[in-house]
Amino acid sequence: MRGRDPSGRRSRWSGRSWWSRGLQLTGEAWRADLEALWRLEFPKLVATATRITRDPGLAEQVAQDVFVTAIEHWPVDGPPNRPGAWLMTVAKRRAVDVVRREAGRDARYREMAERASMTSDEEGLEARVDGRIEDDLLRLIFICCHPLLGRDTRVALTLRLLGGLTTQEIARAQLVPSTTAGQRIARGKRAIAQARIAFEDPTPDEQAQRLPSVLEVVYLIFNEGYAATSGESWTRQDLTGEALRLARMLAHLMPRVAEAHGLLALLEIQASRFGARHGPTGPVLLEEQDRMLWDRLLIRRGLAGLERARALGGGPYTAQAGIAACHARAPSAELTDWAEIARLYDAYAASNPGPVVELNRGIAHWKARGTAAGRTILEPLLADARMTRFHLLHAALAELDLADGEVAAAGTRLRTALGLTDSAADRAVLGAKLAGLPRGRANPREPADPERDTP
Repeated sequence: MRGRDPSGRRSRWSGRSWWSRGLQLTGEAWRADLEALWRLEFPKLVATATRITRDPGLAEQVAQDVFVTAIEHWPVDGPPNRPGAWLMTVAKRRAVDVVRREAGRDARYREMAERASMTSDEEGLEARVDGRIEDDLLRLIFICCHPLLGRDTRVALTLRLLGGLTTQEIARAQLVPSTTAGQRIARGKRAIAQARIAFEDPTPDEQAQRLPSVLEVVYLIFNEGYAATSGESWTRQDLTGEALRLARMLAHLMPRVAEAHGLLALLEIQASRFGARHGPTGPVLLEEQDRMLWDRLLIRRGLAGLERARALGGGPYTAQAGIAACHARAPSAELTDWAEIARLYDAYAASNPGPVVELNRGIAHWKARGTAAGRTILEPLLADARMTRFHLLHAALAELDLADGEVAAAGTRLRTALGLTDSAADRAVLGAKLAGLPRGRANPREPADPERDTP
């Protein structure tokens, strides 16, 4: 039975939590639990500290220092009953100290200190419940997407501060070297601090101006959670849950904006597959999933949101939601309407060109019209330096090679793909495919669906 905190509420950290199981705050179990807490609380700490300091770089340092304090004190004093509230209280105090140190006892410090002290320790948890802290997160996204910053810098900075992604993960999401991603993050922090951008709700006009970048950031946060580019797990539901929450807030904030509903529809349809994406032996690809495990409520919500988005005029995310809806409506993988998906990808690529779009379009044309049609689209992508580092392109081409009976070529491509991914789940899938290659030259056959189950 789950425990309750002193206020009587159920505590997700009590009951069968890591301290009540009798674990010591050392070793692998402690590190895993702290990492989970980091993923849940770090973006909230950064958002609150940014509201106080007006400097996202300082705010990130504050959040990191708070976790260092926890590591120093919890093994000695014991962990608090409400770790999230404890971390938030320490973050507010530390942020005020930073402002005092940076600005002295002037009017700005008094204003910030008064704002930070309005909420007592006991009220800190209430702030997380009633949405004020969550609003800080959404507000920080809009700040990071300020037009003062370039598009790539806006996305990189927001993924770092709010998605909690590493520099390497951001680099893979943006198909750039890690050094480039790191420079973008540093440039964004510096620009916001120097311009002293106000931590306030943007006006309706400012919201509309920044919305495309905000939607893109939420989409990329979801993508990283849906198909993690590194680590042992194939998914990170902390990130997908946060992206869904932010998308729902955006749809509520902008009920007449088509793409707010289009993005939410896309994420809900994609999230509906979570229950079927993991099996006893590891990840389960789209074609092999038990569709009875798909969340029909999320599908219904996603399809309804798709209709709202289309009625309001639609856009790129609405178009992607339409493609996802084709999979959601198919009663089985064999009955998927690949010809319609190929048609939708053609229309989408015409107005939203990009190498990853071409990868998905090539897969759709292969499934609809055969390997020759797929190669016409996929093989030219090898001339793009960004895509030569993208393991999914090599994995898709390996499937086409195998379909055409070119087993040796398929093996070479699979080995290349294995060397390009840091995801343990992807490596397991690719390794199993490599180990399962037939010996000698196989007869041409129609392969299993190569499309990795990604948005």
